[in-house]
Amino acid sequence: MSAYFAFAKSAVMTQLAYRNEVWANMFGKVVQVFARVAIWLAIYTGATSIEGITLQQMITYALLGGIVTGAIRYETIISMIGRALQTGDVAVWLLKPVSFPLYIIVSELGRAAYRLVVLVIPTVAVVALVYGMLPPASIFHGVMFLAYLALAYAIIALISTLFGLVSFWLLTSFSLEWLMQALLNLLSGQFIPFWFFPKTFGDIAAHLPFAWIVYYPAAVWLGRMDVAGTLIYFGIGCGWALLMAFGVAWLWRSASTRVIVQGG
Repeated sequence: MSAYFAFAKSAVMTQLAYRNEVWANMFGKVVQVFARVAIWLAIYTGATSIEGITLQQMITYALLGGIVTGAIRYETIISMIGRALQTGDVAVWLLKPVSFPLYIIVSELGRAAYRLVVLVIPTVAVVALVYGMLPPASIFHGVMFLAYLALAYAIIALISTLFGLVSFWLLTSFSLEWLMQALLNLLSGQFIPFWFFPKTFGDIAAHLPFAWIVYYPAAVWLGRMDVAGTLIYFGIGCGWALLMAFGVAWLWRSASTRVIVQGG
């Protein structure tokens, strides 16, 4: 495990080496979050609440969603796998005593930790000072939000890795990045919470793994779930993460065999 910790640490140090890019990214994140909040301000014009959700709750929801999607870059995970396949570097990883998918995941999580502290939290703080942000519904919900947040990072990293490994069969990762973006925008609740979905579609989306990336962490923070529901759905989310971890291991094993056959 020390090797993977070193990979994550190296990713953080790489981010520190490009400080001007950090400031540029921070400005971009601030503009992006302000734009997202402005959309909900326009939607709520003249209304105190919609479907029982107040404007302040929606502003808080939008800010909380950015904490996950603003820190981790799923497209980086997919493109790194695709690039390693195209350049042939993946063959080198087959000879190393470490897992290539796990290397990709921990490296991006290291970069995500850096972005979270340096970019995302300051951005959320700035926007919260302007528009306001609701506190957690309770101490329990605040603590569970952190647990859901960690689970969200794990799930989005695993889903991205699954998508990236599919490129071994497609021989390209570009289309997979677009597909991942479309599914994330629609099924994670990133832009529109499931509260505003048609009931049948919302119920289905709420049980897919994408829902644990944005929707459930924000719903927990806002107190939209009781104690029992919070714990039950956290367990379901962990089950999804475990299932996808097995999926990554199986796909990598299959992809490794495919690469060896092509090279032989």
